[in-house]
Amino acid sequence: MTGDIHWYPAYVGIGSNLDGPASQVKDAIALLGEVPEIRRVATSSLYRSGAFGGIEQPDFVNAVVAVLTTLAPGELLAELHAIESRQGRERDELRWGPRVIDLDLLVYSAEEMDGPELTLPHPGIGERNFVLLPLAEIAPDLVVPGLGRVATIPVSRIEPSISRIA
Repeated sequence: MTGDIHWYPAYVGIGSNLDGPASQVKDAIALLGEVPEIRRVATSSLYRSGAFGGIEQPDFVNAVVAVLTTLAPGELLAELHAIESRQGRERDELRWGPRVIDLDLLVYSAEEMDGPELTLPHPGIGERNFVLLPLAEIAPDLVVPGLGRVATIPVSRIEPSISRIA
C-alpha cells in the first residue's frame, strides 16, 4: 500500500525560567498540540529545578512530552524552534542562561545521529535530573540509544534540587 503515513515516537523536553515559567511551559505544550503532524501522547508533571550550568538565575520549570509525529527529526526540530520563536525566544541567548522557553528534542524513535544542527539522542539526557525525572514519569521503559532503559539511568545527585510542582 503506497502513501502510508508513519508515526514515530519522540520525546520533547521543555523548560522556562522567565516571564511566568509554569505558564510558558504549559503554553509550549499546547502549541505542540496545534501542529498537525504531531500528536501528544503523554505529558509529565511540572518540575521546579535549580539552574544548570553555574549561572546565577531563577529556578526553571521543566516537563517532558511524549509525542507521535510524521515529521522527520530535522523537521520536528524546526517546529520546536518555531514554537520557541512564537513564545519570544531569541536563539542567540547565553548557553545555559535564563530563557523564556526552551524545547529540546530528546529522543526520536531509535534514531542516533550527530550533526551540526541535531544530535540524537540529546547528549545531556543522562546528566540532567530535570530531564530524567519527568521522562521516567511518562516513559520508564523507554530505551534511550547508548544509555539504556530510562528507569535504570541514575539520577544525578550533584545537580541542583528538583521537585514536582504540578
